[in-house]
Amino acid sequence: AARQGSSQPTVQGPLVIGHRGASGYVPEHTLMSYWLAIEQGADYVEPDLVSTKDGVLVARHENAIAIVNADGSIREATTDVAERPEFADRKATKVIDGVTITGWFTEDFTLAELKTLRAKERLPSLRVANTRFDRMFEVPTFEEVLNLVDQANERRRQRALAEGGPKAAAQVKPIGVYPETKHPTYFDGIGLSLEEPLVRTLN
Repeated sequence: AARQGSSQPTVQGPLVIGHRGASGYVPEHTLMSYWLAIEQGADYVEPDLVSTKDGVLVARHENAIAIVNADGSIREATTDVAERPEFADRKATKVIDGVTITGWFTEDFTLAELKTLRAKERLPSLRVANTRFDRMFEVPTFEEVLNLVDQANERRRQRALAEGGPKAAAQVKPIGVYPETKHPTYFDGIGLSLEEPLVRTLN
């Protein structure tokens, strides 16, 4: 409670964060997922960031873009890389932050190679409807996510300007970006530190 004689405290509503975008509707960490989260009213979108072989930050849940079980079946995949014979030789076993994983990893692909892959629903048994969008979307870069948010903010400003004038446009609350670096210690250890490209891209 406010002390006697002071003004009442301002109560803010909760922030809505589009965690991995609108991942309940379309495959996570795609530009469509972030766009849909913004359209649904998110205050922020939250991309998980990992690095490519050539040091570009991309949005993926983990650096493992397909994980293989001991019997050779796919345990989890956020791309169609396991179905791409030209990348069969990229399958590797690595220790990521103390966990041994066999599969395909972003740091073994250049951005140009990753851009040939297509996103898939990471949890197809849980988010069955999302599988209808498998192979429709690219793996986005962090810069592309920022550009999407910039465009959404500009559309909001233009709409407010048209409807309420300069004062209304100045009061538009911009959509923010809430980035999360994944496995930064691991990436630092292989010479692909995430912090420098993150700060450079934000600047």
